[in-house]
Amino acid sequence: MEFRPCIDIHNGSVKQIVGGSLKDAGNEAKENFVSKQEASFFAELYKKSGLRGGHVIMLNPPGSPYYEATRTQAMKALAAYPMGLQIGGGITPENAGAFLDAGASHVIVTSYVFRDGRIDYGNLKKMADAVGRDRLVLDLSCKRTEKGYFVVTDRWQKLTQEKVDMALLDRLADCCDEFLVHAVDVEGRADGIEEQLAGMLGGWGKRPMTYAGGIHSYEDLELIRRLGKGRLNVTVGSALDMFGGTLEWGRVLEICTKKSAQLG
Repeated sequence: MEFRPCIDIHNGSVKQIVGGSLKDAGNEAKENFVSKQEASFFAELYKKSGLRGGHVIMLNPPGSPYYEATRTQAMKALAAYPMGLQIGGGITPENAGAFLDAGASHVIVTSYVFRDGRIDYGNLKKMADAVGRDRLVLDLSCKRTEKGYFVVTDRWQKLTQEKVDMALLDRLADCCDEFLVHAVDVEGRADGIEEQLAGMLGGWGKRPMTYAGGIHSYEDLELIRRLGKGRLNVTVGSALDMFGGTLEWGRVLEICTKKSAQLG
């Protein structure tokens, strides 16, 4: 289990938000924390800590009046930590190269690949051809329904018909280098993880995978380690002290590093 840090950018500021509250209309979101620091500050911190594979997420869509301010912050983060961060948010084959050239190790894609409620394999191939499978992360952020967990797109606002299960992971495994999964129902709420989802993801284990959503205690980190069989990487956002939460940055890193060493 590795700790994978995050830099979420909305309306030009680094924020922690409640995931399900994000709305394109009015560029609104329920905020847990708004940083006075630029994105590069966090990128430099992650670099000094030796953490790789963190994700920068641009939460404004292209066309939003805030998109350019958000993109500028993202580019500053990539410049501060070349090849140390992944980037997502409105990524297409046409713009992916600019982010890779700016220092991103990978691009993260959801909405371009999942169209009209289903996987668009043509778009998936275009994306993989544009950047290479080894630099592509598929974001399978999902919401819980009575029938299981289903991928959501367009900044977690649209529910698809694609169920997040081992069959889906098997179908997509040869098309990407990693998976990122936000449990949207608990994202930003810091009141517990999606245990069923974490257990399923950890039981697969054929590609690197990062789980995000709901972590609010050191015990949750232990639970992720156990349910994920040491295979799941983990992101902590709103619960971290540097984002206004109660979990100490240093202790979180210590727990993740220690447990990874014991399992390895």
